[in-house]
Order: sequence, then C-alpha cells, then structure tokens
Amino acid sequence: MRNGAKAAIVGGVFAVMVGGAGYGAYNIVSAVSGDGGSAGTAAEKKTGPPSADEVEEASRAFFAAWKKGDAATAAAETNNAQAARPLLVAYGGQAHITKVKITPGTPAGTTVPFSVAATVSYEGKSKPLAYESELTVVRGKTTGKALVDWQPAVVHPELKTGDTLVTGEAASPPIEAVDRNGVVLTKEKYPSLGPVLDSLRDKYGDKAGGTPGIELAIRHESEEAGDTSLVTLAKGEAGKLRTTFSAGAQAAAEKAVKQFAESSVVAVKPSTGEVLAIANHREDGFNAAFEGKVAPGSTMKIITAAMFIDNGVTSMNSPAPCPSDAVWMSRKFHNLKGMQPNEGATLANSFMRSCNTAFVKLVDGTDEKPLTDESLTTEAQERFGLGKDNWKTGVVSFDGSVPASGGPNRAANAIGQGEVQMNPLNMASVTATAITGTFRQPFVVSPKLDNRQLATARGLPSDTAAQLKQMMRLTATGGTAQKAMSGLGGDIGGKTGSAEVDGKETSDSWFTGFRNDIAAAAMVQQGGHGGDAAGPIVAQVLRAGG
Repeated sequence: MRNGAKAAIVGGVFAVMVGGAGYGAYNIVSAVSGDGGSAGTAAEKKTGPPSADEVEEASRAFFAAWKKGDAATAAAETNNAQAARPLLVAYGGQAHITKVKITPGTPAGTTVPFSVAATVSYEGKSKPLAYESELTVVRGKTTGKALVDWQPAVVHPELKTGDTLVTGEAASPPIEAVDRNGVVLTKEKYPSLGPVLDSLRDKYGDKAGGTPGIELAIRHESEEAGDTSLVTLAKGEAGKLRTTFSAGAQAAAEKAVKQFAESSVVAVKPSTGEVLAIANHREDGFNAAFEGKVAPGSTMKIITAAMFIDNGVTSMNSPAPCPSDAVWMSRKFHNLKGMQPNEGATLANSFMRSCNTAFVKLVDGTDEKPLTDESLTTEAQERFGLGKDNWKTGVVSFDGSVPASGGPNRAANAIGQGEVQMNPLNMASVTATAITGTFRQPFVVSPKLDNRQLATARGLPSDTAAQLKQMMRLTATGGTAQKAMSGLGGDIGGKTGSAEVDGKETSDSWFTGFRNDIAAAAMVQQGGHGGDAAGPIVAQVLRAGG
C-alpha cells in the first residue's frame, strides 16, 4: 500500500502545531478564505451562534453530499474546504467505501451525533463498515453561513490531522505479538499497546514471516507510526513477533493508569533494558509514555545528585543544607509548602525530602569543585545515555533532553524544571541506571531482529550507584515516596516529582521507583504532588512484578 502515488494528506501544509504539554493538538487554517461555502453579501451576513434550524440545515446538506460521494460539495459545507476535500475524496476513492448511510442523532446545541453504515469493497471482496461520530456547526467567519467545523474525526473518529484512508493490500503482514513468555498480546485486551503493535507490525511484519491481507486502514502521516487497520476484507497470514513485554505487568499498567486522566507509565527490567509494560490513559491517544517531552520535576534530582557525587561536590552523607529559599542568578527558588528548613541536612536528607533549595545551592559546585552550565548535560548524556537522540527501542521514542542552560534555567534544570524534557520511558531508564550503575538502552523487540545498534553510555561509578540506590531506598521508606510505596516488599526505592507548568494551577505529578529487578516511572499531567497520583500508578505496576 506504500508503493506508487503518495496518498492524499489531510490539511497539507496548513496543519500548525500548538506548543505546550497537550501533545499533538492542531489548528486547521484555510489558505483561502477561512470558510467553505459560497460568499454572502454584507447585508446577508449573520452573526452569533447558529440556530437550531441552521444546525439541522447545515448538517443535512453535508450528510447528503457525503452520502452521494460528492466530495467537492461536502467540503464546501465545511469551514475549511481545502483541508476537507482530500479526505472526502479518499473516502469514496482510494478507501473504496460505498453504499454510505448516515443516520443523525438528536443534536446537543450545535453538535450533531450520527452513525455511519457503509460497505468497503475491493477486488470482489466486501465487508460492512459501521461506526459513530459527531460534528459541530459553527458560524463562518467571513460569510456568516452556518458550516460544519472541519475536523478529520468527523469522517471517522480515529482520524487525526495528516491521516487518510486507504483500502488495498496491507502495507505489511499481520503479526501475532507475544510477550516474553509467549502470551499473545492484542490491542483489544491491552488498549495502550494498540499504537505500539501497529508500529511493530509496520516495521517488523515482513521479518516475522507472515503474508499481507487486504484491509481498510488509516494511513498516518508519519510512516514510523504504522497503519491502523479498520476493516479486514481478506486475512493475511500472521507472523509471530516476540516482544519484551510482560502480560502481567502490562495488565497492571493498563489498570493503574485508568485511575487518573492524562496519565502514562513505563516499566523496564534494569538488568537487561527490556521494556516490560507501557500504558497511557489520554484523550488524545498520544503515546506520551515513549514520546512525551515535558519537565520531569524532582525525579530529575536523581541525575543531579549523581552529578554532585561524580564531581566531588558532595556525597550522600555530606552537607547539602536545605534553607527556606535560595537565589540563583536573581531568581528565587522555594520548597514545597510546609517543608521545614534544615541547614544541617545531608544530601541524603535533602534528597528524601525533595528539598529544591539544597540542589539549587549546590548547582554552582564548590570553590574546589566548580560546576558549569555543561555539567548536568554531560552527566545525563555520558552516564545515563540521555539526550543524544540515538535510542533505537523498536518503535518511535524520545530519549530526553538536558540542554546546557545558562542563567536561572541552569538551576531550574537541576530540579527538573527549566528546559529539561523527559517522559516516563526516560525516567524508568534513569532509575534502572541509578540502581545498577549500567546504562542499558530500553527496547521492546530484540536488536537481533533487525541488527540495530542500541545506544551506549559510560554508566556510573559503583560507589555513585550505591549511594543513589540507598537514597532512593530511604525516600521510599521514610521520605516523600513512603506513602505510595507502603506495603511493597523486597528491595524498594523511589523518588517523587512535581513539575510546574506555565498557565496551569496544578503541577504535573511524577514518580519513579524500583522493586527488585523492575524499575518504573509514571506521569500524570496536572496530577499534583508526585506521591498522590503518579506514585500509586508506579506502586501498582511494581506490585505486579515482571
């Protein structure tokens, strides 16, 4: 399906990324008028929200054209005809969807739910297609006409900007993905694995020994994302693909993230780097666990503490005073509300209480052992394997960013704010490196499958790793991670984090921890304190084991 002419892409160059922590939100901007439909005169132009009659009329006109396969007319009934037309053309064209019946539901204000029943036909094979979606009617900005607010999800709820629909021989053979013990993994049983399994199929289907079938699929803009199959007209022969996942850990991760909206978790095996579980519970469907790029809060102090120890600035049982506030380059830093200052604190004490000011006070090093803007970056890259953009996990992933920042951001970076960007995969790996002293790049399929080279790093001196592991143990048994980790047996450790986000009243919740040979990390956007939201998620995954 990837040979020949390139499929039409929704929105073309008019898709504009919106920054921030929302991951993958888009605005669709018309290059021509901003509205579809015919232009009205100044006298005819209406304002204000569309009336019930206008909502009914606009949706009916759109549905009628769509059902007939008249893509140009249907697109003209939207507020972005130029973006809508390619997908509507593909619907009846390269997707081979016919006999379309659309049944509107009861409008809720300007939103109209509807159901679609159609037939997908290709080379003598046909299958029914049925799904539900909705549209919203808005007032055209330049014409005043009531128009359908164009979103790809109007055509099918799983479509996003940049996607199109294609029916034909599958881009790759189907796979039967199995976990480390041979248990079959399906997206129906483990929904978070859906995009991961799609990506694995797209990348490794031809290496797993199967043969492609015929299907209706969503073709994503990024080839690395893999097609998403919607209807199978003729089954291919599945090849078996062994992954590193653990069905037990994955089930626990799926259940754990359901407790909190906008949450993600990853578990890895420190002794090997194998990813045991990945789960996301997000409205946007984004794989934030592997691809997220947000501040990790005080979980970053694992790397910062390693920098202090490796550079001789201080050590676990040496001074790291915790004042009520600290100033770095004219910016004042505070601790969490209610934390008592302790000028006689050691690094272990300031770590287990997550004292921001102790880390800020040491970010310049000492007269004998000075630190620079590059020190934290060097520690992250050379010891923890982060930020070199060279991880090859088997699917799309982001391997963190710790830039060499000057000014106030140098101190902010040290406590997981500023310009540092991480995701749960990165922080699970950080914990794995911290407790073993060895960086083992995480992966979800064996590198032997495609002879890819995994990333490497120096790792930590054994004494540094021993100190980090002990400080994490103390944090889990008597510090900020104690509540979340209570009741867990075995060798345990943890670190909490709360990352402030511009424009948001509630911080992002972060937590990373280990139990024996499992390390996990979780993030809950706007979840508050690390121990309150992300902590229970990690504890639940650690409790399940590998």
